[in-house]
Amino acid sequence: RSEILPPQPVTSKPEPIPLSILYEDADLIVVNKPPGLVVHPAPGHHSGTLVNALLYHCRDLKGIGGELRPGIVHRLDKDTSGALVVAKNDTAHHGLSQQFKKRQVEKRYLTLVYGAMKESAGVIDLPIGRHPTHRKKMSTRSRRSRSTETRWQIKESFSGVSLLEIDLKTGRTHQVRVHCAAMHHPIVGDPVYGSRKRAMSKSRGAETLGTIGRQMLHARHLAFTHPRTGEAMAFDAPVPVDLQELLDRLRQG
Repeated sequence: RSEILPPQPVTSKPEPIPLSILYEDADLIVVNKPPGLVVHPAPGHHSGTLVNALLYHCRDLKGIGGELRPGIVHRLDKDTSGALVVAKNDTAHHGLSQQFKKRQVEKRYLTLVYGAMKESAGVIDLPIGRHPTHRKKMSTRSRRSRSTETRWQIKESFSGVSLLEIDLKTGRTHQVRVHCAAMHHPIVGDPVYGSRKRAMSKSRGAETLGTIGRQMLHARHLAFTHPRTGEAMAFDAPVPVDLQELLDRLRQG
């Protein structure tokens, strides 16, 4: 009779994946995450993640904050690009985690949404929770939700689409995507929230937007206090190529 062995704990392994580094010291590293890169291993994504790349780059990162998510204190969706800070030791991990928990971290995004905005700026304060029937989605109509605040302002207007700057006061899962859809201006290219077909029908630039394969959401600005030195730190992540090319085409009409 064969012996049934207990399941072995899953751990992340170092992989030589290139990183775009905005800043690094002995305590933390700030990277510009490209679209398409998953932050940490999960079902369906056991390798090829940002964590695998970080373990290769930072040899002593393993075990900080957990085996599957070493150093991770916040996340970006797979197809969302931009600035992300990672802790390189327990002191930094605790300090950064507390700043995120206490809403002391400044997070600003750029996103392209369908439709023309009626106002130049606004605030969305709809609570967000797990969708009542689709467990992988979030919703503003959840039975169990948490307070959520998103501030936005128009950066640029085009035919049928608007470029917004988003200031997050909270950090819920899919917050920007859910809130933009809730105000009937879903993010361009978002395959999950809002009706892409209906939104595109309102845009005279539908042929330009039809080639987009991901949500046009970029974590442009990240600011926090260094967990060891107390120094104020701020970083701006360059706009990814696909979003920049789309904006250039829209500006050309």
